[in-house]
Amino acid sequence: MAEDIYLDNHATTAVDPRVVEAMLPTMLSEYANAGSITHQPGRRAAQRIQEHKEQMLYLLGAQHAELIFTSGATESINLALFGIALHPRQKRRTVLVGKIDHKAVLDCARKLSKQGLNVQTIDLVKNQPADLLPCVGIYDLEALGEQLTDDVAIVSLILGNNEIGSLQDMRPIAELCHQHGAILHLDATQAIGKIPFDAQAVGADLVSFSAHKFYGPKGVGGLLICNDTIQLSPVIVGGGQQNNLRSGTLNTAGIVGMARALEISVAQLDAELPMVYSLRDRLWQKLKTRIDGLKLNGPDWKTLPPSDPTVLQRLPGNLNVRFPNVDGQSLMLKVPSLAVSSGSACTSAEPAPSHVLIGIGLSQDQARSSLRFGIGRFNTETQIDQAADRIVSAYAELLHFVA
Repeated sequence: MAEDIYLDNHATTAVDPRVVEAMLPTMLSEYANAGSITHQPGRRAAQRIQEHKEQMLYLLGAQHAELIFTSGATESINLALFGIALHPRQKRRTVLVGKIDHKAVLDCARKLSKQGLNVQTIDLVKNQPADLLPCVGIYDLEALGEQLTDDVAIVSLILGNNEIGSLQDMRPIAELCHQHGAILHLDATQAIGKIPFDAQAVGADLVSFSAHKFYGPKGVGGLLICNDTIQLSPVIVGGGQQNNLRSGTLNTAGIVGMARALEISVAQLDAELPMVYSLRDRLWQKLKTRIDGLKLNGPDWKTLPPSDPTVLQRLPGNLNVRFPNVDGQSLMLKVPSLAVSSGSACTSAEPAPSHVLIGIGLSQDQARSSLRFGIGRFNTETQIDQAADRIVSAYAELLHFVA
């Protein structure tokens, strides 16, 4: 039986062993509730959480921000959008969201629309008429400027797209939002820990993320509040923890693990980014030279990684391609030992093709013929070569049946 190869690092990453090591004492001996400050073990837990919060704020370039711990990016997104749009003092009634953003954002927007808010989607930059390829998934700053009015409460956009890897230049978007008094929420779930990130430089007001996307544990994440004038309505109530913004017993072990995972990711980013970049390029080159008509979905990239990471247009480990004349799901079934996906893990149960691929201009057939590869820290050249061989072999078998 073929050895499993994991290339689905956008869905989740393996927990780094160094993270597990950091979490163990909190799980085995330092397990007191951080809210139990009437005794020493509880105070130690609370102090440890505060220390890790300050560490994470520093690593994220957000020393003067607040950090609310959540169960992950989906909860953080809910708190950001509902917390702003439904606050009792909120007078603005318009919400703007990106058309190819994560379903966590789009489903929140849909619910807000049902509650009477004016929800609009932000369009993408369109290619020139002579260009027959779909657009690459970059939001249209000029179109956003036309949509921004003094009635816009919050704008929510994704920094690094979870399916096609496109990276947005957020600073000019933040400046445009602030000119109109609108709050900018940034879904940085796929970007934090994978590319350089500085909250102050980006200029967003709210930033959502999850630990399990950067080799930390599942079930813990955060919402950065970078604007001290923001007022949020809580989504989860009950115990009044975290200044009444998110009730519930704090996940001390998870917070310790998340902080350690972020520390590792930031420390080794300069070495890891070009490594992941080169493995992604290796897989793409091996596939496109052996499969006629293979097409790339999303932004292109140069063969060598840029010396300045800030000019990246695509998440380093992301590869999304469409295979001519075959169904992507069928291709996945032919290689069960290879962990890849046909879209976001959060929408994998839905029969419809990816809204992201449809949103950038692919037909339904083209979207269904696409697969997403997510390459990460623990992948090797040998795995990449074996994965390419398995895909090429499976594709040839499928093509034989449709020929």
